[in-house]
Amino acid sequence: MQSFRKLLIAASLASALPAMAAETTLIKDVRVFDGQKVHAMRSVLLEGGRIANVDFKGKAPAGAKVVEGSGRTLMPGLIDSHTHSFQHLELPLVFGVTSELDMFTAVPLLQEMNGRMQRGENKDRPDIISAGILATVPGGHGTEYGMPIPTLSKPEEAQPWVDARIAEGSHFIKIVMEPGRTGHPVPSLERATVKALIAAAHKRGKLAVVHISNPEDARSALEEGADGLVHLFGGESIADADLKSFVKLAHDRKAFVIPTFSVLESVSGLKEKDVLEDKQMMALLTSDQIAPLNSPYGKKEMAQRLNATRSAVAALRTAGVPVLAGTDAGNGGTQAGASLHHELLSLTEAGLTPLEALRAATSVPAKAFRLADRGTIAKGAKADLVLVEGDPSRDITATRNIVEVWKDGATVSARRKAQQELVAKELNTPKGAPLALPADGMISMFSKDKLASPFGSGWVPSNDAFLGGKSTVNLEYAGENAVNVKASVQQGFAFPWAGIAFMPGSQPFQAANLSAAKTLRFRVKGDGQGYQVGIMHGSARIPVYQQFAAGADWQEVAMPMASFAGVDTSAITLIMFNAGPKIGDYQFQIADVRLTNQ
Repeated sequence: MQSFRKLLIAASLASALPAMAAETTLIKDVRVFDGQKVHAMRSVLLEGGRIANVDFKGKAPAGAKVVEGSGRTLMPGLIDSHTHSFQHLELPLVFGVTSELDMFTAVPLLQEMNGRMQRGENKDRPDIISAGILATVPGGHGTEYGMPIPTLSKPEEAQPWVDARIAEGSHFIKIVMEPGRTGHPVPSLERATVKALIAAAHKRGKLAVVHISNPEDARSALEEGADGLVHLFGGESIADADLKSFVKLAHDRKAFVIPTFSVLESVSGLKEKDVLEDKQMMALLTSDQIAPLNSPYGKKEMAQRLNATRSAVAALRTAGVPVLAGTDAGNGGTQAGASLHHELLSLTEAGLTPLEALRAATSVPAKAFRLADRGTIAKGAKADLVLVEGDPSRDITATRNIVEVWKDGATVSARRKAQQELVAKELNTPKGAPLALPADGMISMFSKDKLASPFGSGWVPSNDAFLGGKSTVNLEYAGENAVNVKASVQQGFAFPWAGIAFMPGSQPFQAANLSAAKTLRFRVKGDGQGYQVGIMHGSARIPVYQQFAAGADWQEVAMPMASFAGVDTSAITLIMFNAGPKIGDYQFQIADVRLTNQ
C-alpha cells in the first residue's frame, strides 16, 4: 500500500497546467456580496492580483479585460475551514474554493505551499493555511496515516512541541481530543496536556484549535481556552440544559465552531446526494474523484445522529457564536472543493440564512483565523473571487453556478476547461475490457510452495507495520487450497490490522478491471471472532469494508460486489481479509476464494 507520506510529496509536485498571469480586469455592473452584505450593482476593478476599486466609476482602464456582471453575483473566494490537503490540490479552485484551512498535512507539503504563497507563485492552487502536524499521543488519532508523527503525552512537553511545529511552518496549532468509539477506544491527550498546548500556542501568538467528538471534550477544550472547535459532536439528541450551557461557554470564551456536517453526515451513512445529482458539478469530477462521494463511512443511513449537531448549530447561530463552513475534505464521503457547496446547504438546513452561510465561508473564517487579506471584497484585498449566475444570498445553491474564478487576479478558466475536457474524455473513452475470470472464479491457488493466483501480483501478508504499527501476521499452508492466518493485532497504530491480501493488478497496487465479478465468495473457519474484507480502488487510500465471522466449522461467505458501496470495480487495487482493529490474537483459515459473475 502506498504510504500517505509518499502520496503527499508526489501531490505537492504535481501541476497540470501553468498558472495564468494576473491582468487588469473590470467586472462590470455586478451584484456584489462583499463578505458581509450585498450591494445591488457595482463595478469592481482588479489590478496586480489585488482588488483596486470596489465601486469603480467611469470608463474601463486601457487594456483592461471587461467581464459583464448583469444577473450575476461577485463573491470573495470561498474558504473551506477544515480540509486535509494531500491530493487533487488544484481541484478546489474549479469549485471556487481559493483558500483552505488545512488541519493536518505532511511537513514537506506544508513547507512547499508556504514557499509558493510567499513568492506569489500559487495562482494554480488554493492557498493552504495549515496546522501541519497535529498534537496527539502515541497511538492516538492522527498517527494512522503512514508518516512519522512527533507525539507528546505530558504537559511539560507542550512548549517544545509547539515551538517545533512553528519552526516547521505551522500557521496554527491543532490539538486532538479523541477517545474513539464504543468497542474501539483510542488513546487521547489528557486535559492537563491540552491546557498546556493551548497556553504554549498562545504564548507564541498562535491560535489553538481542538478536534473533539463528544460534548464533554468540547466543554473541556473551551474551558481550557481553545480558540475554536474544528468539529461538532453528533448525537440523536442533547438535553436543553446541556445545549444552553455549551453555547454559553462558547459565547463567553469568544470561540468559533466548525461543525463539519459533510464528514459527520458521512459517518452517519449519508451521501452528498445534492452534489452527486448536480450535472454541472459532476461535469468537473472524474470517476476517481466521484468515488469518495459514494463511499461514506457509515454503512447505514442514520440521519438522526445529526439531531444534536443541528440543534447546536442553530443555538450557536442565535447566540452569535461564529460558525465556520468546513468539510473535512480528504475523508470518505467528501471531495475537495465540491463538498463545500454541500456544507453551505447543510448549514442553511441547520438554521443559518443563505447570507449567513456565505459569511461562514468568507469573512467569518478570515476573521477567526486572522487572514486580513481575504474573505472580503475590499480595496487592497487579494483578488480571490468567484462570479456566479444568480443570487446565492437568497438561494445558497447558486454558489454552484460558477461563471469564473480568480486566484490572485488570474482567471481559472483554463483549469476549469481542462477539468471539464478530462471528465468528458473519460466518459467518452470505452474502458478496457474486464479481466477474464477463471471459469470457476477461483483466484486462490494456495499450495505448500506458493500462495499463487491465476492473474495479478498474487497474495501477500498484510499488516500495519509499514504505518508504524506493531501488528504481525504469519501465513501457513493448511492444505486443500487453504491458508492459515495467525494474526496478532497490537496497539501502535490508530486502526491496527493484520491479515492476508490479494493484489489483482499485474504490478503491486496497480488497478485491475474486475467489473465482470458480481460476487466475492470464500470459505472460512476460525476462532469465532469477527473479521473484515476490505477493498481498495483507484487512488482511494481508505478501504471499503464488509464484516464476516469465522466460526469453528467451515462456512461459505458470499459478498455481492455491489455491497462495497462506492467501489469502482473497474479499478480495484487490493482485496484484504483482515483481523482488527480490536487488539488481540486471531486465527482463521481461508480457502477457495473466488470472484464469480453471478
